Amino acid sequence: MNLRKRKTSALNQAIFREQREIRKERLLASPALIIGAVGFLIILLLAVFVPLLNPTDPNAMEVANRLQPPSGKYLLGTDEFGRDLFVRVMYGARVSLWVGGCVAVFSCILGTIVGVYASYFKVLDQILMRICDGLIAIPGILLAIALIAALGTSSWNVILALTIVYTPSVARTVRASAMVIREQAYVEAAKVQGFGNLRILWRMILPGVISPLTVQASFIFAQAIISEASLSFLGAGIPAPAASWGNMLEASKLVFSKAPWTMICPGAAVILCVMSLNLLGDGLRDFLDPRVKGGQKK
Repeated sequence: MNLRKRKTSALNQAIFREQREIRKERLLASPALIIGAVGFLIILLLAVFVPLLNPTDPNAMEVANRLQPPSGKYLLGTDEFGRDLFVRVMYGARVSLWVGGCVAVFSCILGTIVGVYASYFKVLDQILMRICDGLIAIPGILLAIALIAALGTSSWNVILALTIVYTPSVARTVRASAMVIREQAYVEAAKVQGFGNLRILWRMILPGVISPLTVQASFIFAQAIISEASLSFLGAGIPAPAASWGNMLEASKLVFSKAPWTMICPGAAVILCVMSLNLLGDGLRDFLDPRVKGGQKK
């Protein structure tokens, strides 16, 4: 018996080592995943530790130093009220990451619930998918503006509006993946053995949709950041004077000709953050796809 246990343990360790090597090989074969993860991590760390790097209040005004170009004292220059742009851009990253992260999490949770139930129950499928089709038919930014106009401008209302905008696309993705899993032999066998619907849904179907859901969450994160900046730029997002990339872009319109850095800096921050998340999503898609090996599909 002890010999059998030792053989089983050795076999499990060998399998674990092999799987670890495969994961390492797939990770090294996906530069997009590494570059995206590193870029996003740098932005996240700067946003978290900006009070230590520069304890200046992001809303502190120094009118005497208004529209100062980038220098040793002001790394990214100052805006029309003399506020340090580096500090404001980093605090703006906090706002964007918070809004984008909440939207990605909430829309994925709601979309997963809707998609899983729609894939399994035909009656619910007809009702839920028609609602999703109706929401998807409306341009996302217009739907978000309409919802915020009804609810009022605040960070939580922006999160709620964008969650409603992105939940239908998540639900459709989850439904498509879940319908494929529902037809697998092991699911049919579970039905024959008398397993309950909830057990089949959450223990057999749900794990199979995690991979595509993870990839889509990264893209929704990036899209939510752009949407929040767009809403704030239009005056329907995070209310001023909060440090928001959209607010900074909106304020820079009047002084762009004199101080182009007031628009370039927050604009570059949006681009870098979104590019990092998109690269991360592309890398996750290849890393989690079993058909991809060495950066190419089998």
